[in-house]
Amino acid sequence: MIKITPEAAKQIQLSAQQGNTENLSLRIAATKNSDGSFHYGMGFDDNKDDDISINSEGISVIISPDSAELLKDTTLDFVELEPGKNQFIFMNPNDPSYVPPTDI
Repeated sequence: MIKITPEAAKQIQLSAQQGNTENLSLRIAATKNSDGSFHYGMGFDDNKDDDISINSEGISVIISPDSAELLKDTTLDFVELEPGKNQFIFMNPNDPSYVPPTDI
């Protein structure tokens, strides 16, 4: 389903502590835009009856059935894009704009 890297898990746990949301699951969502590109979202939320629940790197993740197929085999990472600028990134082989990393 979806994998969370250790770096992303640390940042998610920190965000949950700072927002006093440790008792909530992390909802991850994806939608397909009209041009075929993907839009991602995430935030802490309560579980709903039809949610798919997984655990990755100690993080309780919930995904709606509508997002599940779009997020299949996705990895969520937290990386430094440039010095001092870190960001969550979705590495999703289902997203037409995704370019897999290459080994140098």
